[in-house]
Amino acid sequence: MRVNKVHHITTIDRIAAQLGESVDFLCDVANEMEPEDGVIWVHGLDDHEVMAFTDFGEENLVELIEIHKETKSPQER
Repeated sequence: MRVNKVHHITTIDRIAAQLGESVDFLCDVANEMEPEDGVIWVHGLDDHEVMAFTDFGEENLVELIEIHKETKSPQER
């Protein structure tokens, strides 16, 4: 039997607030991520969806943010 070790996730809104980044910027960065990278889509009522991350996903997102900041100009962010 497969056991899922994820016991919590954090929404993109909360991560944006913690990092002082915009949700739009984080969405652009996270679009490069796959589920195995720790990104999860949470589906609610009325087709409401929100992107969320496992702890592993948060680590990957922070790494991608650093890469984007190094390679993109401020106008592209």
